[in-house]
Amino acid sequence: MSENIFAVYATFLAYLIVMVVIGIYAYRRTASSSDYFLGGRSLGPWPAALSAGASDMSGWLLLGLPGYAYAAGMESLWLAGGLLLGTWANWQFVAKRLRTYSIEASDALTLPEFLANRFRDRSRLLQVTSAFFVLVFFLFYTSSGLVAGGKLFETVFGFDYTVAVIIGTVCVVSYTLFGGFLAVSWTDLVQGLLMAAALMIVPVIVIQADGGMGAMFTSIEQINPELLTLFNGTDGEALSLIAIVSLAAWGLGYFGQPHILARFAACRSNADISTARNIAVGWSALAMAGAVFVGLSGLVYVNTHLGGELGDGETIFMVLVSALFHPVIAGILLAAILAAIMSTADSQLLVSSSALAEDIYKQIINKNASQKEIVMVGRIAVVGLSLVALALAFNPDSTVLGLVSYAWAGFGAAFGPALVFSLYWKRMNRHGALAGVVVGAATVVIWKPITGGIFDLYEIVPGIILASIAIVLVTLMTKEPDAEVMAQHERVLEGL
Repeated sequence: MSENIFAVYATFLAYLIVMVVIGIYAYRRTASSSDYFLGGRSLGPWPAALSAGASDMSGWLLLGLPGYAYAAGMESLWLAGGLLLGTWANWQFVAKRLRTYSIEASDALTLPEFLANRFRDRSRLLQVTSAFFVLVFFLFYTSSGLVAGGKLFETVFGFDYTVAVIIGTVCVVSYTLFGGFLAVSWTDLVQGLLMAAALMIVPVIVIQADGGMGAMFTSIEQINPELLTLFNGTDGEALSLIAIVSLAAWGLGYFGQPHILARFAACRSNADISTARNIAVGWSALAMAGAVFVGLSGLVYVNTHLGGELGDGETIFMVLVSALFHPVIAGILLAAILAAIMSTADSQLLVSSSALAEDIYKQIINKNASQKEIVMVGRIAVVGLSLVALALAFNPDSTVLGLVSYAWAGFGAAFGPALVFSLYWKRMNRHGALAGVVVGAATVVIWKPITGGIFDLYEIVPGIILASIAIVLVTLMTKEPDAEVMAQHERVLEGL
């Protein structure tokens, strides 16, 4: 047993060393705030696509989705399908316009800065308000990742939970602090490939071990035939329209996620975006299909070999890996979970630090801050924000998926409608944008704690609807943008 643990230790350590080396290499290529926050807009299609996917999915892809498929069966396809459609739509309708517009809008480096520059908001109220919501939602989002990392180290190595969370936090902060966006993107490329490989290998081995695909579905039908239906719950009752919409609506959140949108702005050319879109959609399809099959095959394995007893369905990936693979291979596959967690937490820390440095420090504290000073403030912010997230993560009873769901809805409702309208509607003005951001965020905060009836609908749906209505009404009720703002929009359309 000790040799097995040593092999897993060695694999984890080798993985972390590779990540830190990448961060140090990226540090040598980071000279300006544009380098630190957007990698100098130099991402090719592969790192752009896989970085967007890896930073998006986080530990949810290896823990949450397999756990949901384990418990709910084919019902999980509503969620996976919604996310896949959202991934495609985001790359198809937002990526190229955002990259072009962010350059035209005074080379905006962050989402709040883009909105402010897009509408010539000299008061910077729109930028600071947007940055505030970025910080609020990301603190909880990042904290959920640190909780997941802590539970991984606790489960695999038997560390005390507090020690495990600190170790995971130090790993993430180290390469984010030094390398900035390039370190995050390049490590995400490695992590995304590792995640996809793990999710394809594990279910194939499990299904083969238990007699093949046909035998798996036969076994699931014997356990509970409702697990193989799309329109019924596990109790045999028909899924309500609210339940189906709530699951599929996760895909709507993509349009407002700052850490994903940053990859669009960082692409080196518009020509690369079509290639990146195909890579991103293909990766997401393979990874989510693998995650669903991990849950389904794991259900059969647990019932066949473990007497049907599994305390937490979200541990099914770790259970299968530990039971079926050599310790060295198991260490690599378990490192995929760490990769998923780190690839999201690092992106969240970087976007949060950019909001604090570019959108708050530079706009309120020191408008004449130099490039070097902004990068330094960004690095200090990474450490400071990680400490706050760490403090929140010290509670091992934190509801990880609940926090992720809340933050995803918050970003999707606050920024999704404002961004999409800003890219497509020439008449939109700063008053409409501000109204959309505030109404979208407020709706999520107010809707979330209320239950029963229509309030069981995932809060991102009413958030996006009300934010869109606010944008249109406030824009039409206030003065149209000046001629230069209108001309800027036309230049962007010509440059696509």
